[in-house]
Amino acid sequence: ALVQYKYSQFFLRRTMHQNLMGKILLAILSTSIFHWVESFVVTPGWVTNSNTQSWTHCPMTPSDKGDLDDDDDDGEPLPDVAKTASNVLGTPLECCCSDVGGSGIGTGFYRNGYCSTGEQDLGRHTVCCQVTDEFLAYSKRVGNDLSTRAPQYLFPGLKGGDIWCLCAQRWAQAYNDGMAPKIFLQATHEKTLDYVPFEVLREYAIDKEEADRRLETLNEQRQRLNKLL
Repeated sequence: ALVQYKYSQFFLRRTMHQNLMGKILLAILSTSIFHWVESFVVTPGWVTNSNTQSWTHCPMTPSDKGDLDDDDDDGEPLPDVAKTASNVLGTPLECCCSDVGGSGIGTGFYRNGYCSTGEQDLGRHTVCCQVTDEFLAYSKRVGNDLSTRAPQYLFPGLKGGDIWCLCAQRWAQAYNDGMAPKIFLQATHEKTLDYVPFEVLREYAIDKEEADRRLETLNEQRQRLNKLL
């Protein structure tokens, strides 16, 4: 009877161990499936070129440069951080504009077309916005001249319709003054949320409908995975 009891305990422990391992493997597999599906749902970034209104894709291996204000760029080459960055939706950061006003210059702190940020970016150039003439005039009045070219900083000078990575605090300032420009949520870096709530950003989103659909799809995927777990 004692031997039989020991065997029963052995098989019970082995069954419990197998069940635990099965749950762990299921969790790992579910997480892998989620990231695999998300890679198909979240496509590379595309935004309109302000001159031609055609769709322009950002290069994935740009030459990176740094800047200190919305129109400054006097730093040394910096590492590419666009590939690992997230937008305000929590999905991979999309391209903002790789050819500002047909100048051949990409927007962003790194001039790589993305609103990426890092330790060197003290101004947090994280908001992908489409400027208007009214906004540019306002910006100049409050001390941030975005209309004048500055070739030494690889800054082409902006005009109405151009797309640019604006400092998060500058966008918040414009919002408080009733002059905030429209934005692209999927190309706006998640660090923007340190300065502006998502609900406010969504009100000004040009890509609001597409962003809402993406969020809905991701939420459905998460719910299905939660049921598996």
